[in-house]
Amino acid sequence: MNRPVVAGVDGSPSSLAAADLAAATAVARSRPLLLVHGYLHPMGYGVPLNPYDLGVPAPTAESEKMLESVAADLAERHPGLRVQVRQVAGGPGATMVEESRRAELVVVGSRGVGGFAGLLLGSVSGQLAQHGHCPVLIVRPEEQPIPVDGPVLVGVDGSDSAAYAIELAADEADRRDAELVLMHVRSPERGAVAPEVAAEASTAARAEAAGLLAEAAARVRAAHPDLRVAERAVTAASPETALREASGEASLVVVGSRGRGGFAGLLLGSVSQALVQHSHCPVLVAHRPEPADD
Repeated sequence: MNRPVVAGVDGSPSSLAAADLAAATAVARSRPLLLVHGYLHPMGYGVPLNPYDLGVPAPTAESEKMLESVAADLAERHPGLRVQVRQVAGGPGATMVEESRRAELVVVGSRGVGGFAGLLLGSVSGQLAQHGHCPVLIVRPEEQPIPVDGPVLVGVDGSDSAAYAIELAADEADRRDAELVLMHVRSPERGAVAPEVAAEASTAARAEAAGLLAEAAARVRAAHPDLRVAERAVTAASPETALREASGEASLVVVGSRGRGGFAGLLLGSVSQALVQHSHCPVLVAHRPEPADD
């Protein structure tokens, strides 16, 4: 099944940047691009109306014109691009989650307007980041050009989710001819403990980190013999702090949709908000694609 790269588009600068990156990605992967705009009934925002009286709203001519214009521009600037457009009646979160069932990759901006107002904030971020059915690429930063230089950074914690994130990160680094940086984060020792106990715990933690990184690096090198791979073990107050700081030198940061150990609760609560809102480069959330229905 030739799954498309899907981009959420609402006409905002953030969504246009996402669409442009999605187009380049689609060409690089020999995939079609699908531009999607989710829209609601014009009286449906906070107005207590009988939903049976509203019916299903029709696509707007203005949005259709916007989508067609974006598609034409992308096709002109990305030779070989196959692009289609679609308007979907529904909220942005539910729309993109549903589209992700049939997608190779979903690409969205970190802010939006209109049909994607508040995209990746509040409930929408929870739906897409936690319930996506394929990898989700969040395009950041808003205020600067999208970083293209620098390594691909991925969090390592020994979980199955992180293993898939490493797999995706290695593929991306290979495509970009970039270095892959494997990062493991552990918290500093807390509480009053005897020096010998603290030293023993620290030694054990360092050994565990080295083992996790070495195992991950071995798997990557077996699959990508020519890829440059760096192993980095760091101590930080939190994984989001370490990843956010390291993202300043990266072109992409890849994270699993679940984690354990140093990345427990990744993409739940404060960690997801920190990366989505404050990463210095795009963030790829590694959801495994679901089998196609057909």
